[in-house]
Amino acid sequence: MAEYPRLLHTVLDTTRPRELAEFYRRLLGLSYRPGDEPPADGAPEQPDWLVLRTSDGVNTLAFQQVDRLPRTTWPDPDVPMQAHLDFTVPNRAELHRQRERAESLGAELLLDRQDDPDEPLYVFADPSGHPFCVFVAAPRR
Repeated sequence: MAEYPRLLHTVLDTTRPRELAEFYRRLLGLSYRPGDEPPADGAPEQPDWLVLRTSDGVNTLAFQQVDRLPRTTWPDPDVPMQAHLDFTVPNRAELHRQRERAESLGAELLLDRQDDPDEPLYVFADPSGHPFCVFVAAPRR
């Protein structure tokens, strides 16, 4: 018996599970849990729950259908983030490359702090409006 619960995956609410799952699948190089893949014949579908995994089968993100999802107004506090995802890259060149990739996949840039000398970063909104950061990881001390 485990002494503590184990985090299985992070779940994001969305009005369009397949679209959001595809965004993160392509952004992060993940795969669908067996059975969650899009239909091979292109048949219409309306999934209400999808899971993405790493190449070694570890669940990472899940996407849950909701009827409506108020978009955060961050940095205005009227509708706070409540949660966001952080992703790191090793250097500024990769930071710029990942900005181009994220925007080409449908992310919206919310904050450009690429010139910060201590922690260069971008804050984006994914296609459902969830904020996420991509930043250059400082060496651990």
